[in-house]
Amino acid sequence: MNFQQLRSIRETARCGYNLTEVANVLFTSQPGVSRQIRELEEELGVDIFERNGKRLTGLTDPGRGILQIIDRLLLEAENLQRASQEYAGQEIGTLAVATTHTQARYMLPKVVQVFRKEFPKVRIALQQSTPEHIAEWVLSGKADIGIATEGLSQFEDLVSFPCYRWHHSVVVPDGHPLLEKKLITLADLAQYSLITYDLGFTGRGHIDDAFKQADITTDIVLTAMDSDVIQQYVLLNLGVGIVASMALQHNGSNGLKVIDASHLFAQNVTRLAVRRGAYLRQYTYDFIQQFAPDLTRADIDEAMKVHA
Repeated sequence: MNFQQLRSIRETARCGYNLTEVANVLFTSQPGVSRQIRELEEELGVDIFERNGKRLTGLTDPGRGILQIIDRLLLEAENLQRASQEYAGQEIGTLAVATTHTQARYMLPKVVQVFRKEFPKVRIALQQSTPEHIAEWVLSGKADIGIATEGLSQFEDLVSFPCYRWHHSVVVPDGHPLLEKKLITLADLAQYSLITYDLGFTGRGHIDDAFKQADITTDIVLTAMDSDVIQQYVLLNLGVGIVASMALQHNGSNGLKVIDASHLFAQNVTRLAVRRGAYLRQYTYDFIQQFAPDLTRADIDEAMKVHA
């Protein structure tokens, strides 16, 4: 039994049993992957994968249990490597942070700036994607930390911490009729074409839920992942924008007028996630505490424990 065999099993499950893709991930050949799988199955005396001819189609019942053990073994191997790196050079390494555009653009710059001053020899790799991909990257070890508003708390093998709360705001061009109202309503917004975030991004679920609960139909004519893009199209008079409040607090309104919408949509919580049971280097703790100052190392360590 060797680590290459274990990695072949894990990546085969992750890649949907596509051995060509597994071979690309592991920088080897498809026959090489097949051989590693077959040799481990022969050594263990059980079939890990179900087969249709030569094609792998799923995990057997024993295979599901074996995969959980393999995941733990490979996680501990990664932890061992991180621990050795910690003692060999505590302030040298790479911190991979997976996040959304909104967090990377508006909330992370000051954190990264302070972190770089404290750990000048640590390289930061910012990876931007959807909340779903962010979770997958942290689970797979491709990212050390994931930061997003939606989705991170739904994965059992991730430990996520609430970092800060925020609301949506409405943005309109100067002179827009909504500016004449003392307190806007959902019905007021629904009279206009709307521009906001893509599904699954930056609290979009709370926006949809508010209109649904009020039984109000909306006309969302354009969606985007980027708050700056939304504001640009509002400036072109294509609709009324609904954006994250921090996009306005940290970037100004870009000539748009801002209307409070905290009474219309539910509060959002941005969370930071790490893989449960992973070994965190000292600079990772520091980064987490820069982003979420209320968290102590004891809080993080307690949450990180793998409970049987």
